[in-house]
Amino acid sequence: MIGYAARRLVAAIPTLLLVAASVFLLMRLIPGDPAQLMLGDAATPEEVEALRRSMGLGEALPLQFAHWAGAALTGDLGRSITNGLPVLPLILERFGVTALIVLVAVGLAVLIAVPLGMLAAWKQNRPADLAVVGFATLMLSIPSFWLGLILLLVFGVWLRWLPVVGFVPFSEDIGAALAYVVLPIATLVLIEIGALTRMARAATIDVLRLDYISHARAKGLSEFTVLRRHALPNAFAPTLTLIGLVLGNLLGGIAVIETVFTLPGLGRLLVEAIFQRDYPVVQGVMLFVAAIYVAVNLFVDLAYPVFDPRVTAE
Repeated sequence: MIGYAARRLVAAIPTLLLVAASVFLLMRLIPGDPAQLMLGDAATPEEVEALRRSMGLGEALPLQFAHWAGAALTGDLGRSITNGLPVLPLILERFGVTALIVLVAVGLAVLIAVPLGMLAAWKQNRPADLAVVGFATLMLSIPSFWLGLILLLVFGVWLRWLPVVGFVPFSEDIGAALAYVVLPIATLVLIEIGALTRMARAATIDVLRLDYISHARAKGLSEFTVLRRHALPNAFAPTLTLIGLVLGNLLGGIAVIETVFTLPGLGRLLVEAIFQRDYPVVQGVMLFVAAIYVAVNLFVDLAYPVFDPRVTAE
């Protein structure tokens, strides 16, 4: 187990370096002078030159990358052009909202999708299976922004059960904060249930065909016991991979949901920074999201031996 964890940790280092280099080069590939683009046409030559010096834009690209990567390792991602605030604290402040919504949504989606997928596999080609597969396919086909708008229209405008836009921090009013995050979480849960249910169903079908399942049934165990004790641990391992991908994607890519529900999250921060041409924030958010994605998938890799001990033998 220790050797497996060490190999995965070592493999994550070049991935992070490649991600950092890609983020750095993408920002440098923008046509024109980055300092001029950040400050706009109204900036004076002195202001543009001062920003170029502060960002080291006059140096060779390898030196620029070395200085930027070294500063990033210490937590210095630069300062926002818009408000002058340090980028990392700004990211961490917004990330709390995103992480709360995504973690709760993915947790609920897993709790619903895995049992649904196992039920569909157990009742394969029967009405229950067809109903579950049809529901999962429908959820896969609906765009997240459209579903979010429908939920807003129904529960916010027509029924007036929940607030339509805005956000209240949990530190100020827990009840009001919960009311503002119900619809975003419900939207993400419904969207992600589709893929997770289909994966859980496919993995369970493969496991139910194995000999040890037939042996467990021959011993007189109930179907519930066979599913819970023998099928679930082995069928969950492939689903865990998809959970990691979903979690990583949502942590970095819920800008649409945050925009629809006007949530002050990480995705909305990235969108605002792009429109404001605040490239230090854009660069910092992209690097942070990539690091989170790598960390989530590293965690999934390390969790694999819990469900499939054969992995440690690789």
